[in-house]
Order: sequence, then structure tokens, then C-alpha cells
Amino acid sequence: MQQLSGQDAMFLHAEIDGLPQHIGGVSIYDQSTAPGGKVRFKQILEMLERRKHLSPIFRRKLQFVPGGVGRPYWVEDPDFDMEYHVRHIALPKPGDWRQLCILASRIHSVPLRRDKPMWEIYVIEGLNNVEGYPPGCFALLLKVHHCAMDGATGTQFMNIVHDLTPEISDPGEAPPWIVERPSKARMLGKAYIDAWKKPGRAIKFFRDSLPAVGRIRAGRKAGNFEEMNERQTTRFQGKISRHRVIDACRFDFEDVRAIKNASPGATINDAMLAIVGGGMRKYLDAKGESPDESLITGCPIDVRTPEERAAGGNMVGFMNVSMHTDIEQPGERLGAIHNATQAAKSYAEALGPRFAVDLTDVLPGNVLSLAIRTAAATGLSEASTMFNTIVTNVPGAPFQLYMCGAELIDSISLGPCLPNVGLFHIVYSSVQNKKGSITLSFTACRDMLPDPAFYAECLQAAFDELYAETVGK
Repeated sequence: MQQLSGQDAMFLHAEIDGLPQHIGGVSIYDQSTAPGGKVRFKQILEMLERRKHLSPIFRRKLQFVPGGVGRPYWVEDPDFDMEYHVRHIALPKPGDWRQLCILASRIHSVPLRRDKPMWEIYVIEGLNNVEGYPPGCFALLLKVHHCAMDGATGTQFMNIVHDLTPEISDPGEAPPWIVERPSKARMLGKAYIDAWKKPGRAIKFFRDSLPAVGRIRAGRKAGNFEEMNERQTTRFQGKISRHRVIDACRFDFEDVRAIKNASPGATINDAMLAIVGGGMRKYLDAKGESPDESLITGCPIDVRTPEERAAGGNMVGFMNVSMHTDIEQPGERLGAIHNATQAAKSYAEALGPRFAVDLTDVLPGNVLSLAIRTAAATGLSEASTMFNTIVTNVPGAPFQLYMCGAELIDSISLGPCLPNVGLFHIVYSSVQNKKGSITLSFTACRDMLPDPAFYAECLQAAFDELYAETVGK
């Protein structure tokens, strides 16, 4: 029995009508590398059954404290049924990319049930007309609630169901499965003790945070931080609908590296932020809605220590970065973004990288819930706009992966919309088709972004312009 952290519980509180808080991805496989050139649904089920003991995510579900007076617990589900969580469907003919995106977005729009382990897998056949894919491919769509894991732990989870060669490895003997049934009295007693400890923890948190105030003042005086006082509102701010759209662009890793190398001091992340900023600028320009000042992105950062790498759940810090969408020239914008990310990192270090994690641990859950629901109901206003989008970096495996012998040849990542933020980007770097690649995928509210294919074209055009100006000159 494990209690959710404050940050894990925050993603449960954020899940209100129209805002499911699960993450996931769509992985594409070439089954010609599998034994016999075919992977059957039964094989996937058997593989997952043999490996379910390797991650607690598979069999644990939420147990809520009576009256909601404490954070929920993870407990083993005695009625766990693998076949409930793994479904088998197919695309209608002709089975093209757009149909795959539509199906994935519909599945991603539906919240996960809270009375079962909070994950689902969909095996999708019928990808017969996707440009660049060999015949006979299939997809695997994963949904996992954000309270169970973040992007970093998601990568670890995906490694469990993959092998390094087409040969299926043996996961070893599973240890005895112990199902613990927590009593209501025990949970209420723990909540009572926690309630008494909460004021002391809050005092300690604020006392430990006092040095950060001095560091921030000194940093502002030294000009180490970039001021972002003019918050812009766009079509991506406002009430989020229940419907989603997804799409993605793919770039060769060496091309992005070349862009990064052409701008002194820039990083891969800086280059990807410049592409996202350029794409958003082009899209809003086409709608006649380009704001006067720069758009701002929120960037989650993994704050785990090396000893915490194996821990599940969420340990995420945050920084706000100006994407300098007010700068027309792509190369100049990249240089400005590099300066902005350095300033944002300096601010995050001054504040303390674990500030957001520690804050959610001391705030009462009902306060967090009220704040999130208020933010979701505020609608379009500068007062409720902290950032215009999210861009998160999720590093994938730096080597080729296989599932049941089928070669992983493509991946797109799926994220949640947040209160007042209807556009979420994920930068996923990996080795696929035996070469490095970066996939820039996005999830958006369909009412705010009804033409995802056009937005993908804007992102691709932003990359082409940035590459031509920095590398091609």
C-alpha cells in the first residue's frame, strides 16, 4: 500500500469535466522482423502477462480515503484482468495516417476508470496506407493516468514491454503476489496523523524557502532573469472541450543537431522551442490572431536524483520560457530563446528545483482542487494565463527496440490539456529504423485547433526555415 504524493494527487484533482489527465503514446511496429513475419494479439497478451510483475502500474488501482480527508493510496487489484486493459481494434480502409490520428485522438479523449488499474493498451491493425510505413504494420496505443507516472517513468515503463533484439527475452520468475486490503480505519487514522503534521510541514517548507527569496532578489538585481510581465492570450487559452486532436512531425536528429551547432551555445531543446514558436507564430498569423508580444511556454523538468530514478509517480519541476514569437527571423529567434532558457534555468535554480514538488506535498488536496477548478472556469483572461502552451522533452531509448519480435519504427506521444491551456507539445528523441530521430507531437482541444494537419504543416515550415537560415546559409 503506497500513498500518492502531493504532485501525483494534483493530477487527480486536475481531472475535471473535459480534462482527462492521462498521458501515453502511439508506437508503430513492422512485424516482418517477427518470427514468421506475424505478431498475433494473443502473443502480445501473453508477453504482457509474463511481464506484469516488472511494474507496479500494471496491477495497482486507487483506494480513496473515506470522505476524501487524505490523499488516495495505490493498492493491488485482486480482480485484475489483463484482457480488460488490452483491446484489439482496426482502422477502416484505406488505413491512412489521418485515420490513425483521428482514432487515437478519440481514444485519448475518454477518461480512464478510477476503480481499475489506470492504464489501457489498444492494438490497432489496418495501417495499410500510411506513407513511409512498410505493409503489414500495426500500432500500439498506450494510455496511463498522469497520477501513476510522468514522461520519465513512462519511458521506463515502455522499456519493460520491449526487447533489444527480435528474440523475446525471458523476464524471469515472478515473485509471490501479495494483495493487501487497507481498512478504512487505518486510512482514516493515517489521515488524522497527517492532518496534525501538516502545519509543521508547511512551516518547515516556508522556512526552507526563505533563502530562495534572497536568491531571486539577487538574481533580479544582477539581471539574470528574463521578465515576462506581458502575458498574451490566444485561441489556446479558455475553456477546454471534451474533444482532442493529435498529429506529429518527424525530424532527423542530425538535422536538429546541425541547427543547434550553428547557434553558439544553443541546445537541442532550444532548437525545438524555436520550431514550436515558429509554428505557433505561423498558425496564428494565418488566423489573423498573432499577438503583439512573445508567447510563453511551460517546460516541465525532471527533478529526480539518481537514487530516485526507479521511483514511480511524478517528480516534476517547472520553468516558464519565452519563445520570442515576436521575432520574425528564425535564427535570431533561436539565439533569443537560448538566452531565455538560460534565464529560466537560473530562476528555477534560485527558486529550488524541487519547489513545485514540495509545495504540492504541503498544500491540502481540497485547496489544490479548488485552485485548479477555478483556473479551468476562468476562461480567456490575462489574469488566468500563466503560459500559452506546454513543451516537454521525453528522451526515448537510445537503441533500437522490438516488441514480440516486431521492430519499432515510429512513435508519437500524447499529452493532456491543462486548465486554460489547450495545446500540449512533446519532443520525443529516440532511435527508430536504426537511426536517431526527433518526433514533435501535439495534443490539442479540437475546438481551439480544428485543423491539426495544417498546424503540423506550420511546424514543418518553421523547421525548414530555421534549417535553411542556420545550416543552409
